[in-house]
Amino acid sequence: MKRSRTSPLLILCSAPILMVGVIFLSILYGAKNIELSTVIEAIFHFNTDNADHQIIMHSRLPRAVGALMIGAFLAISGALMQGMTRNDLASPSIMGVSDGSVFAITLCMVLMPGASGMEMILYSFVGSAFSIVLVFGMASLLPGGLSPMRLAILGTIIGTFLSSVSVAVSTFFHISQNVSLWYNARLHQMNPELMKLTIPFAIVGIVIAILLSRSITILSLGEEIATGLGQKTAVIKFATIACVVILTGISVALAGKIGFVGLIVPHIARFLTGMDYKWIIPCSGVLGGLFLALCDVGSRFMNYPFETPIGVVTSLIGVPFFLYLVRTRGGGKHA
Repeated sequence: MKRSRTSPLLILCSAPILMVGVIFLSILYGAKNIELSTVIEAIFHFNTDNADHQIIMHSRLPRAVGALMIGAFLAISGALMQGMTRNDLASPSIMGVSDGSVFAITLCMVLMPGASGMEMILYSFVGSAFSIVLVFGMASLLPGGLSPMRLAILGTIIGTFLSSVSVAVSTFFHISQNVSLWYNARLHQMNPELMKLTIPFAIVGIVIAILLSRSITILSLGEEIATGLGQKTAVIKFATIACVVILTGISVALAGKIGFVGLIVPHIARFLTGMDYKWIIPCSGVLGGLFLALCDVGSRFMNYPFETPIGVVTSLIGVPFFLYLVRTRGGGKHA
């Protein structure tokens, strides 16, 4: 039975309202609750002498917008990886892509202590590319290495290895405290200037993802079918990997490693929209942003008035979901 397009259109049309609502929710509630009237006043009549206005404009608003951006980037990356590999377990965190970015940022801190924001972003891109090439390169050399379960295991092993090397390097060079921030996502330390630098890269990544959507839909049916339909699968895979590198690299550069968003959200989007990546990709972006922003709000109340790291919240949802996928589908290919 053909799935109606009502669901994806409803998601996309309601996205602006939902995002504005989540932003206000994120600004209003935290260790210190702020009145709605104060938020509106800060946005339209900002007063530098007002402490609440400073908190809103320089802390909570960038944090809320950053959570929406990062959630969208990770979810789109996960959707692309799952469609390209036909692997239900594929995501930037499980495949070691995020760990590669943090590894490269660690090296950047050692080799270039005074690196600019743009240099950190570029190092993050290099790390993402290095890890994804390493994972797929090693998988192609192993018997059955490209099967969904083995690819996920290999990605986890390589990600853990890169993470361990990062910790060892940071300890040796006495920067472990700085590096730990990249493994414990720091949405509360969102840098507005760095966010501005990532916007051009984000636009390129999202445009590439949307342009690839039709090809990913065909590729998700199987490589033989895609080749038979005239698709240049090698070019599509290269462009998809480049897109994942860009979007994941931006996410890690902004806030460090955040797990499971790229695993969970594409499955939700696929359930709501069907198998057409023309809808899955943009809906994953919307749902991913909302998911991470709501997780961020929830993290403030799990141990109130202290904040719980956002990675703990996503893991509490992501680990059971991961085990569910392994149990019900064996990490297999989605139809």
